[in-house]
Amino acid sequence: MGAQAAENAPPIGLIAAGGVLPFAVADEIVARGRTPVLFALKGICDPKPLSRFRHHWIGLGQLGNALKLLKAEGCHDLMFIGNLVRPAVSEIRIDWGTLKELPYLWSAFRGGDDHLLVGVGRIFERHGFHMIGVKDVAPNLLVPMGQLTRSRPNDLVSGDIVKGLAVLRAMAPFDVGQAVVVIDGHVVALEDIEGTDGLLARVARLRTDRRIRAAAGRGVLVKAPKAGQDLRYDLPTIGPRTVEGLAAAGLAGVAVAAGLTLLADPQETVSAADRAGVFITGVTA
Repeated sequence: MGAQAAENAPPIGLIAAGGVLPFAVADEIVARGRTPVLFALKGICDPKPLSRFRHHWIGLGQLGNALKLLKAEGCHDLMFIGNLVRPAVSEIRIDWGTLKELPYLWSAFRGGDDHLLVGVGRIFERHGFHMIGVKDVAPNLLVPMGQLTRSRPNDLVSGDIVKGLAVLRAMAPFDVGQAVVVIDGHVVALEDIEGTDGLLARVARLRTDRRIRAAAGRGVLVKAPKAGQDLRYDLPTIGPRTVEGLAAAGLAGVAVAAGLTLLADPQETVSAADRAGVFITGVTA
């Protein structure tokens, strides 16, 4: 898209949850000559960086209000971005607009996280919005193929990466986690509702309890989207906290699906990995 066309294009709406990613994506959109408008989830989105962008606060479950604001801002393209713990239906304070969509919303909740996000996305699509993903507006935030750090996986760890990818492919039909830890050919932990940070903390506890006997600096965290996943939603993400977790868990590094994994705060993440002596590598999933 040319500069003039980008300037004349309608704004892009971001349903912004937690973490730094909503603002990183918004910055990329600005750099490409488009205007982001953030629809920040109350109690979840960080308010401090929000003032740099056009924004509105919306309550979780306030679908009617969100639709009204999106249309008033002239947003056609829309994306979900940021960290969000799956809410219970009882925690959602619905408005009239949500009440009208309740049968579709209830159906979306009856499944895993990917099923939920796709279901909510379809509700917005039924109202005329075009759901997009990070690759459409901020491809620079996706992990490239190859090595990002000074440290590299050795032959033993490379075998662990291959096994980890195979495990994730096998898990895909069940719409569960997007990460697994493999050490010396042994699958020691799978991601569940606690997320990647919780997974790495669990591996660290297993080391402390001597349930894992392998020496520190062995093994790998492998992350990839689920096979068949709608890649507009819930891509795997790594960032500085992932690096902290890798070091605490005594792992050699992390291998992620290249072009399909978000890198939060790229410069700090890679620098932190180099300081900790762990690797980050993008692989073919």
